[in-house]
Amino acid sequence: MLFKPSEFFSNTPLLVTLGFLVIAIFLFVRNKIRMDVVALLVILLFSLSGILTSEEVLAGFSDPNIILIALLFIVGEGLVRTGVAYQVSEWLIKVSKNSETRVLVLLMLVVASLGAFMSSTGIVAIFIPVVLVICRQMNISPKQLMMPLSMAGLISGMMTLIATAPNLVVNSELIRVTGTKLNFFSFTPLGIVILIASVLYMLVARKWLKGDINDIENQKDKHSIQDLIEEYQLNQRIKRFVVKSGSPFINQVVEELHLRSNYGLNILAIERWKRLRPVFLSTSLGKIEIREKDILLIDVSNPELSLDTFCEDYHLELAEIKQQNFNQQSKSLGMVEITPTPNSDYLNNTISELRFRSRYGLNIIGIKRNQDILQGNIVDEPVKAGDLLLATGDWKSIQELRKKTKNFFVLDYPTEIERAVPAQSQAPYAILSIITMVILMVTGIVANVVAALIACLMLAKFRCIDAKSAYNSIQWSSLILIIGMMPFSIALQKTGGVNLIVDYLLSITGNWGTHTLLMGLFIICAVIGLFISNTATAILMAPIAIEIAHYLHVSPIPFAMTVAIAASAAFMTPISSPVNTMVIGFGDYKFSDFIKIGVPFTVIVMLITVFLVPILFPL
Repeated sequence: MLFKPSEFFSNTPLLVTLGFLVIAIFLFVRNKIRMDVVALLVILLFSLSGILTSEEVLAGFSDPNIILIALLFIVGEGLVRTGVAYQVSEWLIKVSKNSETRVLVLLMLVVASLGAFMSSTGIVAIFIPVVLVICRQMNISPKQLMMPLSMAGLISGMMTLIATAPNLVVNSELIRVTGTKLNFFSFTPLGIVILIASVLYMLVARKWLKGDINDIENQKDKHSIQDLIEEYQLNQRIKRFVVKSGSPFINQVVEELHLRSNYGLNILAIERWKRLRPVFLSTSLGKIEIREKDILLIDVSNPELSLDTFCEDYHLELAEIKQQNFNQQSKSLGMVEITPTPNSDYLNNTISELRFRSRYGLNIIGIKRNQDILQGNIVDEPVKAGDLLLATGDWKSIQELRKKTKNFFVLDYPTEIERAVPAQSQAPYAILSIITMVILMVTGIVANVVAALIACLMLAKFRCIDAKSAYNSIQWSSLILIIGMMPFSIALQKTGGVNLIVDYLLSITGNWGTHTLLMGLFIICAVIGLFISNTATAILMAPIAIEIAHYLHVSPIPFAMTVAIAASAAFMTPISSPVNTMVIGFGDYKFSDFIKIGVPFTVIVMLITVFLVPILFPL
């Protein structure tokens, strides 16, 4: 087989297809038009050109892997909403202690492991605030940890079949062309080796990322709950009371105790242990029946009340509020500032007359008027125009407040809302659902898309997710991007472009052996990945890799695996992957930092892939 330039230039449909590809890459690089819109333009161009039929142009909408990717977004959301991902991050903070080396190693291992079952973009987004907290506690620059975080996020895509879209795209192409499919853990041995290499590499390369500890102070932190607590001087007011045996509170409904009117005490939440973990109850709080060993989170706004006498009379015990209590509470219990609208029906009504808890499920625990915080019992304080009211309750009620009333403006949400865990008590069921999905995928009892669907239905059945959160979790723009790029793969094959590219590649490297071919494939994927997404790279290169294997009469799996790994190896520039883009600001990185760290490691990944893939997947 020999590459002939004359065949290339006389093939008009192929030239038009490549012209469309150049246009798409140009638009991707300029970044003036959303990538999913560019993908829709690609569909339109192929439809109008007549190169592909309507069925071929829209083939992506019927691809099972598109459904699988959408379902996996929902599975990842289940891990976030139940707090499974955050529990792992908190464990990381705890065991890392004060060792920068230990925290780097554990961070990369945990992120890569979790990312094997959920979106790499999602897992990096979760861990960015975790890394910032670690940096503050350990007095180190975020520059030292943000790039290891993004690198681990990318490598997580090399750990399992479902870890990233390129893996699924390559597997789909294998099935379509050859009937061969990859197993759930086909990528895992190679991914583990690359992960170990990345950890060792970053232990050395982090020395090239010198950063000032003051970098973290330069971050534009949003308002946090801790800021609100300090601003409204709640540190000394909020107390935890343990309900002891014999307390008259036991079996009493909260609203029947009349603690606010009688003592100036406002119960904000009830901490109750279920399944060996604390659960914070704040929804419909007035109707909750108090039990023995409950922990009452109370706002003590009456400075004249003797807490010792109160505890003795009602068999309660004061418990210390620690930072870990605050971290746990902030996943379920939130705060937000609100202000009455100029024409609010509630102006000049007292706090007690607002009946905020019964109306909206929230408590008003602070008032700021003319930049001054009102002290003492605010129950009988009338609401004035321009007042800022501090409301607290569960995050769901806080988010729904805007929909329920036009009498109040809701100001900016604090940062903790991004880590809200509305289904924390359902975490064991989320883990069960994930394990079930993995077992079904590994054993092959059902198709992967069916296994993911079963997991999503289990998550819904156990109330780990709801319909709204499920639909919102799907990154529709990513799905449209994949669907819109699929016509290129079909068009390149239909117009003979795949064969011509294969001929050209073989004419250059054909006499140099299989390893050289694999290296050539990897380099081409890595270069293309600098300009377009890793998913689009996989869509374009997978058919070429499989065709090369077909011509050589060898197994297509090593060639397909090389394309998948190369597509995920987007380490070289900050725009190669959204994962890299997310950490630029937090790490205060320059473009050159990614080149300095990413290019050598991409070469390392290439060498590992080229020499290990033929061993793991014999030709």
